[in-house]
Amino acid sequence: MNSKMTKTAIALAVLIPAFTVSAQDWKDDAKDAWIDGKAETVLLLNTNLNNFDINTDVTDGKVVLTGKVDSDVDKALAAELVEGIDGVESVENKLTVMSNSSSKDASDEDGQVLTDTKITTVVKTRLLFESEVSGTNIEVTTKEGVVTLEGTLESEAEKDLALAIARNTDDVKRVVDNLKIDANS
Repeated sequence: MNSKMTKTAIALAVLIPAFTVSAQDWKDDAKDAWIDGKAETVLLLNTNLNNFDINTDVTDGKVVLTGKVDSDVDKALAAELVEGIDGVESVENKLTVMSNSSSKDASDEDGQVLTDTKITTVVKTRLLFESEVSGTNIEVTTKEGVVTLEGTLESEAEKDLALAIARNTDDVKRVVDNLKIDANS
């Protein structure tokens, strides 16, 4: 009987750490898959980028962007959008610019367009991921850091939450509230 107990103890001593390692590996892989999915979604929701030409690979929270974009602004925008995702440790931008129509040094106007586009994408994504807000009912536009929210919501609480999400987004200077409450709710 001692022999069986000893063999069982040895087997457990070997197997328990193995299960712990594989469980941790699975957790890390799941986190990377989650980040990859969010990155693909953020790029998909951005109307200025053709996300079908951009590939994302995630390992240990590090995102590598590969593929083709039309301009240096698009390349910078893709990296900026992905950097803003929770859990992203770093972004390695290996995107290839297919057109040399824009200069390497983006003008102030291009920089503002890039910032406005990023703000719009981040606000829209946060609204879509917030379960207490009907993000699909809200249109988000940004001009020179001023975010405008338009649409119809079911309650004042939902409206307040949507406005707070927009106000708490980086680079937002002001939020214009054009949201309405559905009187039939």
